[in-house]
Amino acid sequence: MGELHVQGFGAVSVDDIFYVDRPVGAGKGRVMQRIGQHGGNVATALVAVAALGGRAGFIGWLSDSDDDPSLRDLAAHGVDISLAPRRGDARAISSVIIVSPDGERFIAYDDAVPQGTADSLTDAVLGRAPVLLIDSYATHSVDVVARARGLGLAIVADIEWTTGADTEALMALADHLVVPRAFAQAATGTKDAATMLNALWSPQRVAVVLTDGAGGSFLRQRGDSVLWHLPAHRVTAVDTTGAGDCFHGAYALALAQGKTPLDCMLLAGAAAALSVTGQGGRAALPGHADCDALMASAGAPQPVAFGTANDGRERGDKDG
Repeated sequence: MGELHVQGFGAVSVDDIFYVDRPVGAGKGRVMQRIGQHGGNVATALVAVAALGGRAGFIGWLSDSDDDPSLRDLAAHGVDISLAPRRGDARAISSVIIVSPDGERFIAYDDAVPQGTADSLTDAVLGRAPVLLIDSYATHSVDVVARARGLGLAIVADIEWTTGADTEALMALADHLVVPRAFAQAATGTKDAATMLNALWSPQRVAVVLTDGAGGSFLRQRGDSVLWHLPAHRVTAVDTTGAGDCFHGAYALALAQGKTPLDCMLLAGAAAALSVTGQGGRAALPGHADCDALMASAGAPQPVAFGTANDGRERGDKDG
């Protein structure tokens, strides 16, 4: 292994983004600007890997037409698509994203497209990278994820919703479960970060990470007697679209480079924070030097004892 740092399969989208003059919950508002761009959880995460100087590959379904815009976009951003399976009906998810003045957004999407990857994907293809990045759509290819885990790959899972037993099977295969706090709260029935991390833990885990936007991120890692809270970096948010995807990409790259989960979270938190300072999910994806500079100016992560109700959650300016 080692030809690439990170491979992944999951959501690829085309986003129509509307910037409005009122909060998302206001009911109505004036469109101030409209832009279109490519996105998707795993697609944006892999583009973030490439922006950080890593080698990334997409191995999910792509169109069999080399003129497909999503296919061309991934390649243009330095993501290897040479071994992605092709099919004639493959196309991107269509999304409409409403972004309010504070950078918060609402996403409406049509995901009735082929998801996952080909069952025939070989072990040789899976083994090109030490880390496999997946999202909730990998429920369509649980057997492929299981083979990757059997090959010794680290599985970084970005799970945002559940479809029941298939999602539970997918989560059981993830040794690095990196999920939004809202999903963790729904899955565990608690609002306490420490309790959520413990509830999502299992013997096969290496790390569980909760991402919480302006609340920062939280970590439990194997062999550690405490969990960690990384406060959010103070940045001026323009658009939080894709911040979580950037977090996953940066985390996966650091993991492929041999970093501990805590160090992976540090890089990911900085990358996600910088990503919200531009429009859309791709315009402000940072390089490694930018992340290093932000990390050098930030405070250290804070240990939180297991079982405490106080998770150290703070609200500042927006973060990924």
